[in-house]
Amino acid sequence: MEGENYIDNSNCKEMDTNCRMTLRKGEKLRHRSLVENLFRKGDSLYEFPIRLTWQTMDNDELENTFCDHVPDRIDRLQMLITVPKKKRRHAVDRVLIRRRIREAYRLNRKQLLSDAVNGSGIRTLSMAFIYLHDKNLPYSTIERKMRLLLKKLATKIADRKNSNES
Repeated sequence: MEGENYIDNSNCKEMDTNCRMTLRKGEKLRHRSLVENLFRKGDSLYEFPIRLTWQTMDNDELENTFCDHVPDRIDRLQMLITVPKKKRRHAVDRVLIRRRIREAYRLNRKQLLSDAVNGSGIRTLSMAFIYLHDKNLPYSTIERKMRLLLKKLATKIADRKNSNES
């Protein structure tokens, strides 16, 4: 346990029971209907070189998305990462960028979970990170941009929550 990354246990209600900072299977956006819905109806934020398309859903919206029942493995936060082949031709480069984005998200998502999603009536927040640059950027740049994107997203969700309460 000493070698693993842990976060403060006070914000662990929606994460692993021992609060490891891992990216679980349920946090990956895999359902076709959710992905289609995200790109059809979702909002976008942009912080070069990453565009974030996101959508929040409550229980009713989630039930309407699926025909019969909502799958069990849908977490509060769900994400997917895409690096277009048009921008990065070599699979090695696409995998490298995808890995860097995933790591930056994994390390900084606790801010989003604690600030915006918990206690807001949101059942799930679906996100798609799209890499738009034609060069491989260093991890430090990607992480800085990821933090900015997640702060913008938390602000947007909080503003939406406040406007709904008014």
